[in-house]
Amino acid sequence: MTEIQGINGDHPQRFVGCCGAYCRTCRPFIEGTCKGCKLGYDTGERDIIRAKCPMKACCFRERQHETCADCPDYATCTIISDFYAKKGYKYKKYKESVEFIRKNGYKRFFEIANTWKGAYGRLP
Repeated sequence: MTEIQGINGDHPQRFVGCCGAYCRTCRPFIEGTCKGCKLGYDTGERDIIRAKCPMKACCFRERQHETCADCPDYATCTIISDFYAKKGYKYKKYKESVEFIRKNGYKRFFEIANTWKGAYGRLP
C-alpha cells in the first residue's frame, strides 16, 4: 500500500488532527465542507495564530508537534484528557488513534486508517 501524500507531497501526518481525528477519510473533509485540522497553515492559506482549538494551539502552534501522540507530556496533559472525557463515542476513538500512533507509529496507523469511512475507525 502506498503511503498517502500530504502537503507538497510530504507530511501525511498533517491529515491527523492533534486529537487523533483522521481528516483524510472524514466525510466533511472529502466533501469540501471542512478544511481539515492542520492543512493550509504551512502555505499561508490559514493563520495558526488564529486557531481556536486548545489542542491545536498547544500541540501544533506552541509545541510544534504534528499530533498529541508526539508530546512527551501526553499522559499528564489536561487539555487532551479533558477533550477525551467528553461524552460521545468519537472521543474514545480519537484517543484510541493517538495511543495507537504512540505505540505503533504513523506508518502503521496510515496502513489501517486509509481504509476507514470517517474520521475514526477500527484499530487492532
